[in-house]
Amino acid sequence: MGSSVHLALAGDVMLGRGVDQLWSSCSKPLLHERVVRDARQYVAMAEQRHGVIAKPVDHAYPWGEAMAALLHPSSQITLVNLESAITRSDQFWPGKGIHYRLHPDNVDALKAAQIDGCCIANNHILDWGLNGLADTRRCLKQAGIQCTGAGLSLHQAQTPMRFSLPQGQALLVFAWGFPSSGIPADWQANVQRPGVAMLQHPDLGTLKWISQAIRRRRRQGDRVVVSPHWGCNWVDQIPEQHRWLAHHLVDVAEVDVVFTHSCHHPLPLEIYRDRLILYGCGDLINDYEGLPSQRRSLSDLGCLYQPVLDASSGALKRLRIVPFQRRQLQLRRSVGEARERLVTQLQLDQLPQGWTYRDEGNAWSVEHQRGRAETD
Repeated sequence: MGSSVHLALAGDVMLGRGVDQLWSSCSKPLLHERVVRDARQYVAMAEQRHGVIAKPVDHAYPWGEAMAALLHPSSQITLVNLESAITRSDQFWPGKGIHYRLHPDNVDALKAAQIDGCCIANNHILDWGLNGLADTRRCLKQAGIQCTGAGLSLHQAQTPMRFSLPQGQALLVFAWGFPSSGIPADWQANVQRPGVAMLQHPDLGTLKWISQAIRRRRRQGDRVVVSPHWGCNWVDQIPEQHRWLAHHLVDVAEVDVVFTHSCHHPLPLEIYRDRLILYGCGDLINDYEGLPSQRRSLSDLGCLYQPVLDASSGALKRLRIVPFQRRQLQLRRSVGEARERLVTQLQLDQLPQGWTYRDEGNAWSVEHQRGRAETD
């Protein structure tokens, strides 16, 4: 058997605002929102729903029972969509309704979970302006964490993360944001302006752009992850344009994993030509716990996706999905009816021929029958 690439993928990780207030070093609680004006109110609402949190907490606290999955195996490359600027800046972006800010001391929360890379092409990374973006990139670099998707130049914004693999290969991770996720138009990076690596629509022009970007960077044998931040919140179905682009990224650009996020709850996954497509990973960490939900049965659930790829071909060998619930602003093992509904929501009961899933108690394991036979 050939070597494998072990990944761990999670959608939105929103460590700012209320979560940031749990630590001894935290940002000023003043918010510039229409209703909530103090970040500590998000903590109070979570406590009202599920009980008092003993503060201050350590930096591993928000990850809770996810830590075991995040820290194993040692060869795992862990990627998240970071939806918080890491900064002390008070220069919030005017006219924007919500601003996420993580105190620089609390970058240790990412280090505690051994996060290797952050996609930052999203609608919160410039909440505290270009100074906040510069601070974010600097803090991540100092913490030994790569990032891609926004930068102080167009070149920097579009430069992929690169992780070394055995036998001289690399894993390349590209991230782009789309206006449909709520990214302001004036955040788009261009040759004259820093900002977010943005593409306008999931269409043929976007496919050509992404394909060319990959060809310029990819070397023989490299594996590729493309991570779009796209789509509205709380959608019920995958937009057909998203499905079209994801399929063509596999067919034309030879992408190995399409890893997307923006919608706050998990969306269906697909195994297409033995490649993994995550149409929306949902939130892993947020401070929404005390808010009334539009989709209460799924809104407090987050998943960690652990695909194993064949290093030679990029094909999916197996996938482990670990579901969690957010309680007291911390990840706990998911139980009950909502967890069972995730099977349908993720469309695990609609896997292509030859692929099956099984419930392992704390997680679901997705495998091809030939792979299971080899394992057995």
